[in-house]
Amino acid sequence: MADVNRGNRPLSPHLQVYRPQITSVSSILTRISGISLIVGALGLVWWLLAAATSPEAFAVADGVWTSPFGWLVQLGSVWALWYHFLAGARHLYWDTGRGLEIETAERLGWACVIGSVALTVLTFAIFIAV
Repeated sequence: MADVNRGNRPLSPHLQVYRPQITSVSSILTRISGISLIVGALGLVWWLLAAATSPEAFAVADGVWTSPFGWLVQLGSVWALWYHFLAGARHLYWDTGRGLEIETAERLGWACVIGSVALTVLTFAIFIAV
């Protein structure tokens, strides 16, 4: 006999009923950090090309790069670099066949998030102190 309530049930979990897990958030953050690295690298290349081109071009690029927006891009790029590095190290660890248990995978996901923030703060503290 056919299920008469079949049309009333959702076919898959929707955003209103789905609780994001650290493993899925970590996967999304890895993709976001990869794109952020590209944006930061393009900004750095622009700054270097402007320095090699002319003093006027360098003044414009340096003005953008040292503005509050530029510092925000630099902060995001440094965080993305550390996060992507830690997530890559986590994947290398997983490639050995270890750390695949749910509890361990969740702890490693949190370690990537917390570690990347801590390393970003440390990097900027050292950069600003110099």
